[in-house]
Amino acid sequence: MYKKILFCLCFIGFLSQTIAQKAKISLEEIWGGAFRTEQLDVLRSMKNGKQYTILNFNRGDGSSSLDKYDYTTQQKVETIVASGSSVPNFTSYEFSADESKIILATEVEPIFRRSRLGIYYVYDVASKGVTKISDNKIQEPELSPDGSEVAYVMDNNLYIFDVAGKTTKQITHDGSYGAIINGVTDWVYEEEFAFVKAFAWNSDGSKIAFLRFDETNVPHFSMDVYGEMLYPFQYEFKYPKAGEENAKVSLHMYDVASGSTTDVDLGDAYYIPRIKWMNSPKFLSVQALNRHQDHLKLLSVNADDNSVSILMEERDEAYLDVTDNLTFLADDSFIWTSEADGHNHIYLYGSDGKLKNQVTQGDWEVTNYYGYDGKRKVIYYQSTENGSINRDVYSIKTNGKSKKRLTQQEGTNAADFSADYTFFINTFSSATTPYQFTLHQASSGKQLKVIKDNSVLDGKLETYELSPKEFSTISINGNDLNMYMIKPVDFDETKKYPLFMFQYSGPGSQQVANRWFGANDYWHQMLVSEGYIVVCVDGRGTGLKGRDFKKVTQKELGKYEVEDQIAAAKKLSELPYIDETRTGIWGWSYGGFMSTNCLLKGNDVFEMAIAVAPVTSWRFYDTIYTERYMQTPQENASGYDDNSPFNYPELLKGKYLLVHGSGDDNVHVQNTMRMVEALVQANKDFEWAIYPDKNHGIYGGNTRLHLFTKMTNFIKENL
Repeated sequence: MYKKILFCLCFIGFLSQTIAQKAKISLEEIWGGAFRTEQLDVLRSMKNGKQYTILNFNRGDGSSSLDKYDYTTQQKVETIVASGSSVPNFTSYEFSADESKIILATEVEPIFRRSRLGIYYVYDVASKGVTKISDNKIQEPELSPDGSEVAYVMDNNLYIFDVAGKTTKQITHDGSYGAIINGVTDWVYEEEFAFVKAFAWNSDGSKIAFLRFDETNVPHFSMDVYGEMLYPFQYEFKYPKAGEENAKVSLHMYDVASGSTTDVDLGDAYYIPRIKWMNSPKFLSVQALNRHQDHLKLLSVNADDNSVSILMEERDEAYLDVTDNLTFLADDSFIWTSEADGHNHIYLYGSDGKLKNQVTQGDWEVTNYYGYDGKRKVIYYQSTENGSINRDVYSIKTNGKSKKRLTQQEGTNAADFSADYTFFINTFSSATTPYQFTLHQASSGKQLKVIKDNSVLDGKLETYELSPKEFSTISINGNDLNMYMIKPVDFDETKKYPLFMFQYSGPGSQQVANRWFGANDYWHQMLVSEGYIVVCVDGRGTGLKGRDFKKVTQKELGKYEVEDQIAAAKKLSELPYIDETRTGIWGWSYGGFMSTNCLLKGNDVFEMAIAVAPVTSWRFYDTIYTERYMQTPQENASGYDDNSPFNYPELLKGKYLLVHGSGDDNVHVQNTMRMVEALVQANKDFEWAIYPDKNHGIYGGNTRLHLFTKMTNFIKENL
């Protein structure tokens, strides 16, 4: 019935001791950080490709230093700048293009998922002088290529600061909260197109291209913040729900010498998810999307006269993904990734926008594009060529020849290349091996040095009762779906075990992967040690098995994915060691939407479900994400409503736990409140918990410990 596609991953060291000697994982250990993996600090390659920088923190006094290291020796070469009497403690940094100056961030506070406010300084590497950019908190400061000026956003307006003269010039004047935004993105762009800085210097510092958002007519969303004061207050921001009006986005060009700003007419561009200067300071590339996100235009803007031409166009019957993979070569020919042939691959286009050749091809996916080495004419990328649950790093010539696999260990490999592509640092993990960081030669993949290997954690875990993930596929609805199963260490196939399923299931996602544990994995191990079998199945709509497999859910989110989870649970219940009367499922966010639907539509299969921060109607979610997969509610009402669980609460038979944070700016608590009201009116019994002021992640202090304690107790009582 099941075809093992890879291997049964076994902890050989763990099996050498008797089960009685092993400790069981506790919730307090998981959320107290007992199993935290050592990570390699974020490093950035210097332009010479021989050294890299790391921001180091002194945990004792909170001081910070920016240190330079040598790739080959892994030894510190020098401290570039350290906090002290003249330099405040800084938490991030950014070099100018010529590495002569550095922006240092202090007093940083979050706004949303990616956006930040802070007090920023410019550090001159040669003179060691420090200059504060503004006494006020600002956003997204960026040095001009020569380091002489800094562009930044404050109060929705764009400014330029002259470092030597310590003078500031305001570029835009119409910015206002809830109406006009210049130079940074609105909430929905930040969340769904994954960027905040919406301006860019050209290569000679003569022009700044920037986006302007007019969100005047975008409906505003408000949520109560309870805090610790006598009265709660309302937090309001513009949030376009599916089918509602988006901000009107426009492109503008600022000329530094003349101080003038001109408008760029992009025609029918509804979304502008990316702008990027070409190597020539004269030309800007712009990606423009229609509202359905199924028609993308790559535009070329001549900065001299703002004339616009189409470099290339791409269409898809479902939707097109926006990425940062666009790379312009020396002659402004460019590299692009696309699913045009049914899988995500790399393509090379001429500077005129005509296709030169498809660089990679095959029934596998390019999962990351690392860059192009102009000297060797080699592209570096990551892919699933060694199985959809694995990742490896490869190099290939632009003509599609001389492909090399640069990583050898089976699992998940990810590379960070030096600026000149001489070296890369590989991050490796698998379901049996915690993160390992190793230095490699980029040309051959040869390992030069082990940097860090988490051997301490590995040794510690030998004293705990852990069970292997058994990777396989399960045949469901005509597809071989990736699956893992975790059984108790003392598993006895003559006994009956409750089945607890975990999934996320969102478009293009993957949970069944050969990589090291996250916090959920440790929790699953704890449950397995108490007699549960945990299973995860990636159904239709998930990623890395081709365009058609991923996009089959178009206009029907929650239909095929739910059918696959229900069918998988039924099939697993046929196994002699599964107790078909004790089947549960859980998930977070999209996974909570799924677990809720599974409990209702699969009420003859599932006895219980936990939904954390679930969507309960896609009508409540944002335009960019939702309409990408569903179009608008006005166009596709049945697609929205037929799979909205609060439209059929009467189907509830099993035990249901519903959890949400009241301060969730992403999946609003409105989703849970509507589900609760529907269940109440259907007179259905259920349990629920609201975490005051907690966002979509539901964390802070003891919050995660409390949440997972509640979930664990619910499982023990009802499964």
